[in-house]
Amino acid sequence: MTAAPTSLNQTLHAIADPTRRRILQALKQRGAGSSSTPSAGKHGGLCAGDIEERVHLSQPTISHHMGILTKAGLVDAMKQGQWRWYKRNEKALRRLVKSLRAQL
Repeated sequence: MTAAPTSLNQTLHAIADPTRRRILQALKQRGAGSSSTPSAGKHGGLCAGDIEERVHLSQPTISHHMGILTKAGLVDAMKQGQWRWYKRNEKALRRLVKSLRAQL
């Protein structure tokens, strides 16, 4: 089972940016030493403020990148109150690797 070409193109575009790869790496190491909220990591991910701290970019820039990663299906977002929690979509990442192996 391989991803549709447009889906693969969208996913490759999302991970082509080094900042988005740093965000995915931060989400991989989710929750360790998070200081934004006492319950960080409770949802298995990071809130936007945690990502901002780890990647050292402004909130609007983080929102832009998270929108691209979410639209590509690589990140799941969950809104809880005023917080938005993000976690990696490991299933989608595995499909991406499988698709690349099949097509290259």
